Amino acid sequence: MILIKNLKKTYPGSIEAVHVLKGINLEIKSGETVALLGRSGSGKSTLLSLLGGLDYPDQGEVWVNGVCLGHLSDKELVKFRATHIGIIFQQFHLVSTLSALENVLLPLNLQNHPHAFDLASGLLSDVGLLDRMHHLPSQLSGGESQRVAIARALAASPSFILADEPSGNLDEETGERVMDLLFKLVRSKNTTMVLVTHDKEVAARCDRIVYLEHGSIQ
Repeated sequence: MILIKNLKKTYPGSIEAVHVLKGINLEIKSGETVALLGRSGSGKSTLLSLLGGLDYPDQGEVWVNGVCLGHLSDKELVKFRATHIGIIFQQFHLVSTLSALENVLLPLNLQNHPHAFDLASGLLSDVGLLDRMHHLPSQLSGGESQRVAIARALAASPSFILADEPSGNLDEETGERVMDLLFKLVRSKNTTMVLVTHDKEVAARCDRIVYLEHGSIQ
């Protein structure tokens, strides 16, 4: 499903360059759930950005379903990401002017999906928000917003899900409910997931834990 070869990423610093990733090699199987665990600054979110094609490595390759992301043009990458990759952010990143339903419809409309409304409303039902489908993000709680984000990420039946601290902005009880829902949906659809977290209990729910420290896998 995912093959990472010698991935390196450096950012300029005020005094000297910061080597965030120092040659990451990793394979992730289809249907596998993998937690990226490590302290702040260990490179977890940077690795997730590279896996999603949201940033480019200085060196190395990311392969998804036999396609090297670095070989795609910007236009091809946008299309590939819309079709194959679902992303769940800690900050939700819902479009504020669109309703819950319209946010979930976004990736389906990009594909001109013939049954977009039925699929989107079905996913909102799965996450328990069918009665809130016409509400704007400002009218939703944090937990409701994250559930909409989960539905949107799964809408296009992506090859894999990238989740960056999806419960990080939620209180403990709401966070647990959201994570229960995420794992339930991912496993029911046999979707591959890479999850960034600081929470060891959440990480333990994944099939495998990958520890990052100072930009390297331990």
